[in-house]
Amino acid sequence: MSYEFLVASAIGVLVAAGVFLALRARTFQVVLGLTLISYAVNLFLFASGRLVIGRPPIWDKAVSNYADPLPQALVLTAIVITFGMTAFVVILALRGFLESGSDHVDGDTVPCDPQDGMAAKNATVAPDVEDAQP
Repeated sequence: MSYEFLVASAIGVLVAAGVFLALRARTFQVVLGLTLISYAVNLFLFASGRLVIGRPPIWDKAVSNYADPLPQALVLTAIVITFGMTAFVVILALRGFLESGSDHVDGDTVPCDPQDGMAAKNATVAPDVEDAQP
């Protein structure tokens, strides 16, 4: 198995998992999907930069071959942008949850959904026999 196949497979799995999670109905899963897609983009930038080992990243007159520092700079920039985007999307998801009471992307609440915490609020509780007043 070659290194190129392994990196391409990792990028493909990250993109597939990210798209699958981004199309889910819950906001937390959407945030995780977008994060996985950004990791795949970072790996793609590294792979497209033809990373080399054992060469200096800075040009010098004594060195004939050097590593290209541009992919590393692009990935560092992408990491910072991804962190800011993820923080913003998490705050939007939290605000949407606090205003609507549900973490569904479309804002609908499912009354029987135990993950929402709404099932306990909407459930009818049978009166206890001991608590009944004669």
